[in-house]
Amino acid sequence: MKSILIKELNSFFSSPIAYLVIGVYLIINGLFLWVFEGDFNILHAGFADLNSYFFLAPWIFIFLIPAITMRSFSDEINTGTIEILKTKPITNWQIILGKYVGSLLLVLLAILPTLIYVYSIYQLGNPVGNIEFGTTFGSFVGLLFLASAYTAIGLFSSTISKNQIVSFIIAVFISFFLYYGFEALASYQLFGSLDFTIQNFGMSEHFNSIGKGVIDTRDLIYFFSVTFFFLVITNFSLQNEK
Repeated sequence: MKSILIKELNSFFSSPIAYLVIGVYLIINGLFLWVFEGDFNILHAGFADLNSYFFLAPWIFIFLIPAITMRSFSDEINTGTIEILKTKPITNWQIILGKYVGSLLLVLLAILPTLIYVYSIYQLGNPVGNIEFGTTFGSFVGLLFLASAYTAIGLFSSTISKNQIVSFIIAVFISFFLYYGFEALASYQLFGSLDFTIQNFGMSEHFNSIGKGVIDTRDLIYFFSVTFFFLVITNFSLQNEK
């Protein structure tokens, strides 16, 4: 696993991928939160909080994380190097986890600089320090769990097709549906008493729950289950890869 992890990180940082991902994430958030006029601008909101950031970040990740993971297995399958990997004295799970951790670390590196937003809000509060640390910490934790689930989805999608663009589109669709699709279905109120249950199948419900500052075991189990499920079917897909 360690060798796969190092290989993944080297491939990210020896090409523009890592720098583009981190740069795009920081630039988009920075522009919407601090520069562009609008509802997301923190300086014009009148509240010392990061709600705008935690609203934007999941949507940016829906596109950004599939862009990171789309080549993870599709490129290996397309070039035939996946067969070489399978002949090495490592298991499929070691390959999967190595690529998973490598991709997730890159996402974490993109999130890390945004911690400066916490200090900025701390200083902008009236009085200084007027910030709700519980909800802010909870939202960052929720963002990490959300990123881990998106990464697992992206890895699975990259095993479906040799074409990286197809893998990207599949990952975006699955991530979008799991994040917002169930909530959208529930909002139509077509299922009566089941609407609340359907809404609880969506990631946004659990992400928002963690963002309230109370880390419920049900939310943790949900994200662990989604991540584990997609890693399992990634393994199944690799085993059946010809």
